[in-house]
Order: sequence, then C-alpha cells, then structure tokens
Amino acid sequence: MTDTRDLFSVVPRSDFDVPGTSRGLIDVVRWRYLLYLLVRTGVTTRYRNSVLGWTWSYVRPGAQFLVFWVVLGLFLSLNRDIQNYPVYLFSGIVVINLFSEAFKNATTSIVNNAPLVRKVFLPRQLFAVSAVLVAFIHFLPQLALLLIVCLFMGWIANVTLLGVAAILAGIIIVGLFALGMGLFFGALNVRFRDAENIVELLLLLATWASPVLYAWTMVQSAVDKLGWPEWIVNLYLLNPITQGVELFHYGFWRPVTGVTMQLPPDLAWNTLWTFLISVGTLLVGQFIFRSLEGRFAQDL
Repeated sequence: MTDTRDLFSVVPRSDFDVPGTSRGLIDVVRWRYLLYLLVRTGVTTRYRNSVLGWTWSYVRPGAQFLVFWVVLGLFLSLNRDIQNYPVYLFSGIVVINLFSEAFKNATTSIVNNAPLVRKVFLPRQLFAVSAVLVAFIHFLPQLALLLIVCLFMGWIANVTLLGVAAILAGIIIVGLFALGMGLFFGALNVRFRDAENIVELLLLLATWASPVLYAWTMVQSAVDKLGWPEWIVNLYLLNPITQGVELFHYGFWRPVTGVTMQLPPDLAWNTLWTFLISVGTLLVGQFIFRSLEGRFAQDL
C-alpha cells in the first residue's frame, strides 16, 4: 500500500495555502452562488415575524426626515434658507442611510457569522460584500420613494443624463467606501470588539460631517469668517460621503427646484478624486482584512 505521506512529500511547500486565507475579493466572484444565498438570507430574515415587514424600510427614513425637518427646517429656519428643503433633506438622508447600514453591517458581518467562520472554509469577504448588497437592497425602497416624490414635482421634465450619471456615481462612491471601511473595521472587530463602538461614533458624525442637514456654503462661510485656511473646505468636499450627498442633490434636488445655488467647486473633478479615494479605501481594507483573516477562527 502506498504511503500517502510520500505523495505529499514531492509537493513544494509553496503550493500549500495558509488555512483560513483566500484570494480576497476575487474569490467572491468565484463563490457568487454562495454570495447570492447570503444576500437572499439577509433580505428574507431581516423582517421575519414582523407585522409591518418591508414597511419598516420607509418608517425609519420617514421618522428621520420628520424630526430633522421640524427641528432644522421649521425651528432653525433652514426651510427659508434652502429652497425646497424637504427634497434637499431627504435626498441626503437616503445616502447617509445607505452608508450607515452598509458600513455597520459589514463591520459586524464576521462576528455575526462566527459559527460558519469557525467550522467551514469559505472566503470571509463574502460576509462583508453580502452585508453591503443587503444594505443596497434595503436602500432601494427609500430611493423609490424619493424618485416618486420628485416625479410629482416635475423631475422628469428637467433631469438630464448628467444628473442620472451623478446619482449612479454617488451610489458607487458611497458603496465602495462603505465596503472598504467595513472590511477594515470588520477585520479589527474580530480581535478588538471596540471597533463596533468606534464605528458607532463615526456614524454619529457622518450625518453632521456632510451637507445633509445644511448647505455646503455654510461651511465655506464659517471657514471664511474664522479666517481658517481654504484647504479645510477642500478636505471637507473630498469626503466621499459629502460627494455622494452632493451628487444626489445635483441629480434630484436641482431638477425639481430650478435654483442656481452655487455648486461645490470642481464637482466633476471631486467625483473622480472621491472615487479614487473610495477605491483606495477598499484596497487598504482588503489588505488589512487578508492580513488578519488567517486568525479569524481562533479569535472567534
């Protein structure tokens, strides 16, 4: 009988893989059927045993909109400073909700799937990618609601191909940035559960660090008034979330408002730069994730 050890002795050690590692996001494409199953499970189980079901996808953004509109639009009079403030506000809220859900779920995706990670080998990136895709699917009802409102306000008569491209670019930039951040903090969260608390703080700041509730010109005015350097405004506008919000304002709010409110400087170039920043964040997140994934099973 042939000793199986003799068969493996002729195989170079370089041909063996370290247990628990993969080829990264490339394997997500190869395991796309499993990705489909994870996404379907995430979508179907979210509102299981819920009376309202998918209605909750409208209730949460609706409640956010109502609170912000009453407090900021009516009490603080932003309703007068920004024309058609409800559309301006809601088009920013849906972007923040997409980022928040994708980022948070991707961060906790490995820990939440600990039994699978410990017992079965599969590309761990599948969990983060599926979390972002599930967030995107839950984002679609909010986007549909925004679109319906804008259609009633004459959006279809004024929208351009450039506006539609801006909306798609905003979704791509925010999605890539959320996935990159989710991979980074998701890998750290396996070892250090403090990562979840850090993410909560970042999400708390995300709404206020982007022109969702106010106009970007208010940031410019404050910087000029305080005598701060102009690069602070440029850095603010290079935030991928800020760019995603402004692209949605360009695609939804401007066509229904018809105002000539000042565009952020270099909006087109900033779209390119923030896309590259999002891709860079994804590459860094992927690098950190692959560096740590070999110990996920032991750490969990």
